[in-house]
Amino acid sequence: MTQHDPERLAHEWIEAWNRHDLDAIMAHYADDVVFTSPFVTVLAKEPSGTLRSASELRAYFAHALETFPALHFELLDVLVGVSSVTLYYRSVNERLAAEVMRLNDQGLIMRVAVHYRDGAKNISK
Repeated sequence: MTQHDPERLAHEWIEAWNRHDLDAIMAHYADDVVFTSPFVTVLAKEPSGTLRSASELRAYFAHALETFPALHFELLDVLVGVSSVTLYYRSVNERLAAEVMRLNDQGLIMRVAVHYRDGAKNISK
């Protein structure tokens, strides 16, 4: 990542989630984002675990914010790759999470793979 600041992206992303500011969250994503997460299978009832557009992702995030009104993320580490960043953080109900985010030339997130210590097991409100 040469022209983008991964630390800034990480902190702005975490802060947007902690404010429950859907517009600020979505400002980080490209329109054609591909997002894969174990939670998608449960919350969006999408068996593939993958969403394929910003509009699908926005609806999913809105539902997640509604489902987990006390949602708060704690950033633990930022790992930098080539045109990518991995955020390691404490997520819903203290669950450990890592999001591998591939960025486009504008620094927007275009592909995401989310990983949780226990996958989607025992998701509770």
